[in-house]
Amino acid sequence: MTTKTLALPLAASLATALTLAGGHANAQSGAMEKCYGISLAGQNDCAAGPGTTCSGTSTVDYQGNAWTLVASGTCTEIELPAMADGTARVGSLEELDRDLPPA
Repeated sequence: MTTKTLALPLAASLATALTLAGGHANAQSGAMEKCYGISLAGQNDCAAGPGTTCSGTSTVDYQGNAWTLVASGTCTEIELPAMADGTARVGSLEELDRDLPPA
C-alpha cells in the first residue's frame, strides 16, 4: 500500500475518535452523573468492575459496580424492580456490593 492509501483510513479513524470523545465529554458536562446499579446486563456505560473492560461488559442486570450516565439528580429516583428478597433496589452515586456476577 502507498502512503496515500494508508493516510485516508488513518485520518478517518482519527476524526471518528475525536468526534466520539468530544460527544462523550459534552454529555458529561451537560449535567450528567454516573449512576451505579441501574443498567441491564451488557448495557452499562463503563467500569463494570474486575474482569470487564468497559461499556457493554456488565454481565448481571443491575450490577452494583457498573454505571450508566443519567441526568444529575435523577440517579436515586429511577424506578427499579425489587431484589429477590423484596428489598427495594435503587441506583447509587457510588459502587454497590449487590447484584455482582459470581466470582
